[in-house]
Amino acid sequence: MILKSRRARKWAIAVASVLVVVIAGAYTLLQVADSRTFQFFGTLVSRVETGEKLVALTFDDGPDPAGTKAVLDTLKSRQVPATFFLIGRDIAAHPDLAQDIAAAGHELGNHSFSHDRMIGVTPSWVADEIEATDALIRTAGYSGDIVFRPPNGKKLFALPYYLAEHNRTTVTWDVEPDSAGTPDAATIEKTTVEQVRPGSIILLHPMYPAREQTRQAIGPIVDQLKQRGFRFVTVAQLLAARR
Repeated sequence: MILKSRRARKWAIAVASVLVVVIAGAYTLLQVADSRTFQFFGTLVSRVETGEKLVALTFDDGPDPAGTKAVLDTLKSRQVPATFFLIGRDIAAHPDLAQDIAAAGHELGNHSFSHDRMIGVTPSWVADEIEATDALIRTAGYSGDIVFRPPNGKKLFALPYYLAEHNRTTVTWDVEPDSAGTPDAATIEKTTVEQVRPGSIILLHPMYPAREQTRQAIGPIVDQLKQRGFRFVTVAQLLAARR
């Protein structure tokens, strides 16, 4: 009886140990999937080290009629470039808006075709998502290098490996004032200006109808950072300035 009890305890300890390892491993993978500064393969950039007061203004999603013209007008009035990470299905729905962004001289980045989270996916699915969107970006008239931003910042194995194999850079961010929701414009402006430092990459979501507060914040953000001596560049220009 005592021997059976000891064996049962040993078995329970072994099972518990395995569970701890599995849970710890799963937690680690989730942390990596969400990390803005690490991935298993290839190059990931959330900001750059630079001695210059440079900042990249980036917009996710769209193009969408609710936000594209207003954003372009704001950027034009202040003569600053930006990087638009566009979704393939939205480009397909509004090709004229993607063309307007490219014609205005801004950088077009790839934000996948479907905007599904790219973890636990197959290499062929990743390839389809990226290549279909690349083709639409080219059709819009953009000829520069195309950087990639994962939907919701999620990545694990297949996506980083594909990007590394094709010499593509994963671009995340270090300033995200509206990702958790839609605070008022003044809060978005204040958070952004307080957090930006040389080499920062700002992420904003101004495209869809519910994001009016973000659209209103863009002009004041640019004005405030310009007053503090920052110069706005595209992501590609920021990457080229790395020291």
